Amino acid sequence: MVTPVTETTTPAATPRPHDVPDLTVAHAITPFHLGHVPVRGRLITLGPLAGAILSRHDELPEPVRLLGGQALALVAAMATALKFKGSFSLQVKGDGPVSLFLADCTDTGELRFTARMAEDYTLPLPEDASGLLGKGYMAFTVDQGPDTDRYQGIVGLEGPTLADMAEHYFQTSEQHDCAIHLFSRHTEAGWQAGALVLERLPDSTPIAGNDDHRPADATIQDLWETACTFGQTLTAEELFNPQLSPGALINRLFGTLDVELAPARPLSFGCRCSRARLQGVLERFSGEDLDHMAQDGVISMECHFCNTAFTFTRESLPDGQKNGDAGAP
Repeated sequence: MVTPVTETTTPAATPRPHDVPDLTVAHAITPFHLGHVPVRGRLITLGPLAGAILSRHDELPEPVRLLGGQALALVAAMATALKFKGSFSLQVKGDGPVSLFLADCTDTGELRFTARMAEDYTLPLPEDASGLLGKGYMAFTVDQGPDTDRYQGIVGLEGPTLADMAEHYFQTSEQHDCAIHLFSRHTEAGWQAGALVLERLPDSTPIAGNDDHRPADATIQDLWETACTFGQTLTAEELFNPQLSPGALINRLFGTLDVELAPARPLSFGCRCSRARLQGVLERFSGEDLDHMAQDGVISMECHFCNTAFTFTRESLPDGQKNGDAGAP
C-alpha cells in the first residue's frame, strides 16, 4: 500500500538577498524501482516551481518557455540519478530561432534555466524542439567544482522532441537504454512541468527479491518493453492531477511489475547569483575597463537565469587587474 504524498512548499535553505523566490517543493521527485526487472525510474512534478522559474522569462516566446519546462524536468530527473556534489547541466547550441538553451540542477535539487533567441528569429515560431533549436549539439555536463575535472558528453541533435534528443544521447554516448517522457504546458492555473524517466540497468544488476530465480535475458527484455509501454500511457492530465499522489500514479502505471518506491526528494528555485559574487567579478577588471563599462557613473549587470538586475557605482569598485584579466567567478 502506498502512503499518499502531499505536495508542500517550504522556505529554501539558503536565504536570497534579492527578489528571487524562496521556494522548495518537498516531494517533487519520486524515485522507484521495479521489483523483478532491472529498471529504475523517477517521476518529476515541479509544482509551483514551474511558474516561479518560467514566469521570470516573459521576454521569451511561449514555445521556448514550454521547452524550458521540459528541460527543467529533464535535468532534475538526470541529476537526482547521480551520486555527485555540484551541478548537472543541459546545454543546447543550434542554428534555429533559439541560439542558446541551458538548464541545470544541483545535487541538492536547485533548478535554474535560461535561453537566448537568435538575432534574426521571426514569428511565428515552430512548436517542436527540432524546429526551435535547429541543427547543433546537446551537451550534458557534471561540474563538481574547480578541484575536479568536469565530465561532459556531447551529441548531435536528433529527433523532433527534447525527449527524443535526450534518448539519442544516452543510446549513443552512454550505451544506455532510457525511456523519457517530458511534459510542459501553460494553463489558466499557470505553468506546469514534469517528467517520467525509466532507465534499464545492466542485466547483471541484482534484482530485489528475485536473486535465486533470475529471469532469462529474453524475459528481462520483454519486461523492459512492457515497462516502456506502460510509461507511454502517462498523460499530462494524470501527471498534473492534484488529487493523484505521485506514489499512487506510479502504482497505477507499473503496479503489476512490483513497484518499490524510494523516499521523495525536493526541488527548489536555484539561481546562484548574488551581489557579492557579481561585485567580485567586476573587481577583476582593470580601472580602464570599469570606466568603459560605466554609464553615468553606474555599472549595470543582469543575471540571465533569474532576470534580476544589479547596479554598482563606479566609485564603489576598486581598480582590479591592470591587464583587464577578468576570469569567471
